Amino acid sequence: MWLIVIGSRRDELSLVDCYQCYRQRYDMEHLFRFGKQRLLMTSYLTPDVHHEENWFKLTLLSYVNLWAARKLAVVLPRDWEQYLKTNKSIKITPSLVQRDFSRIITTLGTFAKFPKRRGFSSGRIKGYKKAPRTRHDVIKKGSKKSTEKLKAP
Repeated sequence: MWLIVIGSRRDELSLVDCYQCYRQRYDMEHLFRFGKQRLLMTSYLTPDVHHEENWFKLTLLSYVNLWAARKLAVVLPRDWEQYLKTNKSIKITPSLVQRDFSRIITTLGTFAKFPKRRGFSSGRIKGYKKAPRTRHDVIKKGSKKSTEKLKAP
């Protein structure tokens, strides 16, 4: 395997720094895998990029919550996970913390008050017309001739 460091300031980095930065790549890959599979990081579909970025930040905050609660978590093995029952020095993973997170939240409690009913909202004003979403042409893949026609003004 080859690792290359490029840039105008590459001489300022030592081999140890480069190696440690490369090792952090694995942590990021595990974060994205866990985020996509267990935190629904890519499941929110919206045409608005701002909303999608907010959703991404929200999933990262949930991952930080799991990390912060790792010392409060208790291993709750399922029936088929015999290896978790016998091993006392098990490393608490984000999945195990997520499994026990409802107990952790009920233990911590909340400062929030219960919501009060305020009646039913009046809804939108009569005659209000919401602006329609902008429509975009569908681009279909085809032969090079058809794509050249699309590029030509």
